[in-house]
Amino acid sequence: MRRRWERWVKRDRIVSNLLLFQDLIVIFLCIGLFGAMVVQLADMFHALLHMHSLQEITSDTLILLILLELFRLLVIYFQEHLISVGVAVEVAIVSILREIIVRGLLEIPSEKILAIGALLLALGVLLLVRSKILPSTDTISNTLK
Repeated sequence: MRRRWERWVKRDRIVSNLLLFQDLIVIFLCIGLFGAMVVQLADMFHALLHMHSLQEITSDTLILLILLELFRLLVIYFQEHLISVGVAVEVAIVSILREIIVRGLLEIPSEKILAIGALLLALGVLLLVRSKILPSTDTISNTLK
């Protein structure tokens, strides 16, 4: 009985099964993101054909870019089992800028603009520091470009 229990509780086997399950989750997320990108692309072409507002077209385009960056982040994670800080910061910056463009800079209160500016500055510094400290660690994301 004890021998059978030890076979099921082997640490290497548990870790490999958990990694397999984690990879399956990432694969399903990639499939879902790909479907969302196709829907967003169709919406963007529909907006272009029917001459919707420039703000709506810009918003659709930026959402598509955000989805592409998230897809790239998942692919890097699937290959290396590491989160690419550079790609995550880029997604955050584009998401913040999209919200500013969609809402309009004049409609946002000045305190919020200062907070957004400070956040963008902090993310920019993080991106700069990351590129100076670890210049060659993003090899997979460079091959995906």
